[in-house]
Amino acid sequence: MRLRLTDDWSPEQISSWLRRSFPDEPHLWISHEAIYRHLYISTRHALPSALTSHLRSRRPVRMSRLARKSGHGRGRLRNMVSIHDRPAHVEDRREVGHWEGDLIIGSTSTRSAIGTLVERTSGFLMLLHLPGDHTALTVSTAMIKAMNTLPEQLRLSVTWDQGREMAKHQEVTMATGMPIYFCDPHSPWQRGSNENTNGLLRQYFPKSTDLSFHGPGILDNVAAELNARPRKRHGYRTPAEVLTELFSN
Repeated sequence: MRLRLTDDWSPEQISSWLRRSFPDEPHLWISHEAIYRHLYISTRHALPSALTSHLRSRRPVRMSRLARKSGHGRGRLRNMVSIHDRPAHVEDRREVGHWEGDLIIGSTSTRSAIGTLVERTSGFLMLLHLPGDHTALTVSTAMIKAMNTLPEQLRLSVTWDQGREMAKHQEVTMATGMPIYFCDPHSPWQRGSNENTNGLLRQYFPKSTDLSFHGPGILDNVAAELNARPRKRHGYRTPAEVLTELFSN
């Protein structure tokens, strides 16, 4: 187990790998929470720096599960469904129509932001124009409008973090038919496609700038440019080509 950790595998990845590698030997399975407990208890609750560097959180001391669930006092979203209750088939990225979403935030003085939605299988990107702010009402309105431009077959699910901008997630589900699953706090790797794409978007939308400057036309052009950029994981086909191919099959 420690060998996998030193290879920068997360406890969740180790847990899933054990289940896939030994499907008929449940005595070899272990949950990611059990891995964390073993690590912190066996090292007297504080990990040595050599091991801490391999954990995604980089924390030498483990927070309690209650503290993590509460999101450090931010308050949990009402009636949210955890990513751990998301259907298993979503994970393998074979079915098109499952999305990951988040915000990229502008300067604190402007309260500006841009919504980002990435289709998990193809990497196809949609950007949400959020005029004025990124409150739950603004985000839900923009998300409903954007997702309802898609065929029903491409509106299967969304995975998001537990930000307050998703307080109206139930309204989004009712209007689009898309269930929304929420990541664990401070776990960006659980929506890795979106996180990687947000990194690419900073080329166009630098941090600490006023993102309200970029209107819907600019956002559409940026999304189209990234959707037309060849990707190595697709054999240098573009996200737009992959989405079209998968949707037509």
